[in-house]
Amino acid sequence: MAAMTLGALGVVYGDIGTSPLYALKEVFHGGHVSPTHDNILGVLSLIFWTMTIIVSIKYVLLILRADNNGEGGLIAMLALATNAVNHKPELRRSLMLVGLFGTAIFYGDGVITPAMTVLGAVEGIDVYAPQFHDLILPLTLVVLTGLFAVQRFGTGGIGKAFGPVMLVWFAALTALGIPHILENPHVLVAVNPAYAATFCMQHKWVAFVALGAVVLVVTGGEALYADLGHFGKKPIRIAWYGIVMPALVVNYFGQGAMLLDHPETVKNPFFNMAPGWAEIPLFVLATLAAIVASQALITAAFSVTKQAIQLGILPRMAVRHTSERDTGQIYVPFVNWGLYVFIVLAVVLFGSSSKLAGAYGIAVTVDMTITTVMTFFVIRHGWKYPLPLCILATGFFFIIDIAFLGSNALKLFAGGWFPLVIGVGMFTLMLTWKQGRRLMRESLQHDAIDLKGFLEAVFISPPTRVSGTAVFLTADQGLTPNALLHNLKHNKVLHEQNLFVTVKHHEVPWVPLAERIEVEALGQECWQVMLHFGFKDEPDVPQALKLLEKRGVLLEEMETSYFLSRDIVIPTMGSGMAMWREQLFASMHRNASGVADFLNLPTNRIVELGSKVEI
Repeated sequence: MAAMTLGALGVVYGDIGTSPLYALKEVFHGGHVSPTHDNILGVLSLIFWTMTIIVSIKYVLLILRADNNGEGGLIAMLALATNAVNHKPELRRSLMLVGLFGTAIFYGDGVITPAMTVLGAVEGIDVYAPQFHDLILPLTLVVLTGLFAVQRFGTGGIGKAFGPVMLVWFAALTALGIPHILENPHVLVAVNPAYAATFCMQHKWVAFVALGAVVLVVTGGEALYADLGHFGKKPIRIAWYGIVMPALVVNYFGQGAMLLDHPETVKNPFFNMAPGWAEIPLFVLATLAAIVASQALITAAFSVTKQAIQLGILPRMAVRHTSERDTGQIYVPFVNWGLYVFIVLAVVLFGSSSKLAGAYGIAVTVDMTITTVMTFFVIRHGWKYPLPLCILATGFFFIIDIAFLGSNALKLFAGGWFPLVIGVGMFTLMLTWKQGRRLMRESLQHDAIDLKGFLEAVFISPPTRVSGTAVFLTADQGLTPNALLHNLKHNKVLHEQNLFVTVKHHEVPWVPLAERIEVEALGQECWQVMLHFGFKDEPDVPQALKLLEKRGVLLEEMETSYFLSRDIVIPTMGSGMAMWREQLFASMHRNASGVADFLNLPTNRIVELGSKVEI
């Protein structure tokens, strides 16, 4: 439990743990809120209750309960919610669209977080050595370039250091805050929610605008749920209540106590808290913590992409495993360098953490709002809780989420557009891929031949049988695969054993081995096979087919050939998608990585036969 809790510190809390670098500074940065005595206490009270309500209560107590067979995250929540409303197709379709957009906007968050945290850490130069201000951007880009360059080696080695680094970081946050609180203990009265209420009542519009910066204290809170499958509920809860929240509260209140005595330090209260002898160690530690926070987002982006591919939301991409023991440690080159390009663009375009703050909150608040909506349908339709209780439980959080989202929407033209553009772009790709696959499947089904009837006709006057086993991969069970038709047409032979295999991915993380395979005998040494995988399973077809031995079907590895249909998509005018989307889908389909790699087929035993499909 101690090891898991330490691991959760590094992976789960890297993002939210680095928010003291910039969060309080940004509340006062725009000039809307002046650092007066009452305003400082009001803002601190808002910060404390925002963390308490959104993280401690909403995520840690409520949403961590909504696990999908032990897994968390927006895709797991999407699967839970859509399965809960299976009896309502229209509602299910709407929830699927909302969930897809939430997943898409996550990539916007994945771009902004590393840019914001690393910039926020490196900007300590401005406090300690302002003469080197011009080095901030180049140094930030060097750190980010190094971080993305080492991803291909896997996170196993550096991942072991995440927990200890963040433990030291949270200890440092506490150590920085305590002396200032002891100097001005009056700051602790901000725990009283009356100070937050008074601040909001007195300032109204200014307080609403300030919420856009206050929400920065909970960015990364959604990682609590996303990393549920890696650590489980208990370590995540122990780490939050025992280490993370106390350290964050002490540090924010320490910053506030310092501002009460020295309002001029508002330009960068975090780094101004440190005594002179601790400046360089704190700068190095802050940079390391920022790297850990960025790494957590990058790793999450790889995991989300793999899950999205297996659910048919994104096209197949090269996914490399970086550990022989841990299947969760993966590297997706396209996502890695795609994120890197957009992060560099964000750093160069915005130039400072203060300008990036305008872009930061909107992606997080959209995700948090969507999670709350999904939670309602899970507890109402999945858990069958009474409607008034469901409305009360999620309605309270929904109002708060909407308030934060509305405040961040004001920053749309000040940078909020950036993650939204990324999110809308990803959403367009996901929707085009999903709809394009449906159109392609309908086109293939329209011209398809029933498998059983076809085999009966073939065996009236059977072709020459050759030794070995042919495995025909087909997307639709019960239909004759094009690869079989082409093989009979051109080679005029049929193998001794023939398996017609369909791979099905389910909206659950894992499918147990006992439920992995379904077999139906078709006669004449032919079998129809269905393989079942969850969105976190590794789809290894040869390994799964070994389970057939228990059913009396023996496969010789070197005598087995895998026949695939290589479909070429032809966009046509008609009732499908808009022509530009059909052309986009055709391009995505053409550039998707091969089925063979995705299904772990042996490269020296594959036969590909092409065909054209009009959509």
